[in-house]
Amino acid sequence: MELVDLSVPIVSGMPVYPGDPEVTIGPALTAARDGVNVLALHLGSQSGTHVDAPYHLDDALPRLDELPLERFAGPAVVVDARGLAPKAPIGPAFFAGGLGPIVLVATGWSAHWGTRAYLDHPYLTEEAARLLVERGVRTVGIDALSVDPTPAEDFPAHRVLCGAHAVIAENLTGLDRLVAAQAAGRGVEVSMLPIRLAGADGAPVRAVARLSGAP
Repeated sequence: MELVDLSVPIVSGMPVYPGDPEVTIGPALTAARDGVNVLALHLGSQSGTHVDAPYHLDDALPRLDELPLERFAGPAVVVDARGLAPKAPIGPAFFAGGLGPIVLVATGWSAHWGTRAYLDHPYLTEEAARLLVERGVRTVGIDALSVDPTPAEDFPAHRVLCGAHAVIAENLTGLDRLVAAQAAGRGVEVSMLPIRLAGADGAPVRAVARLSGAP
């Protein structure tokens, strides 16, 4: 059994979606002065590696704490969409193989984390999102800033997935290792459990993959 961290570190000044709250972390209490170390955190619910609840797109859809825990953990299928050009669409053809309730889309774009190029990530088409929903997928993760283009005037992939009460995980990293493990016949399970924020649109997660079978 091998564990793989799929999360980006949360630090001050880290990349955020344009317009989202900037991340600031600093000491609130210190052991030298107060006897304990405690950090003060300022961040948005969509900061870093995070999940979107359907409520993120529509007030009438389920909030984070109304979703079953099964949306956030279980066996995963990794779809290899690496090597695409900047801002390239990821269409239904990428999802022609076997799928499970959790699908992770590896674009390789996490290599650009912290650079301007990270905004130019590939994205899911509305048709691809509809195919995933039709095939029973209710959790979709991607190693990019969004499943839709950045910036975007509309969010068609979000709307399709959220409309089906699916969970979206964004800003994953380390999916290259999962692609290789899956190709070698190893099992992939993921845990992307969010902070339990009441009534939230989403929350940061510590995303971790568990690889089974011989390396």
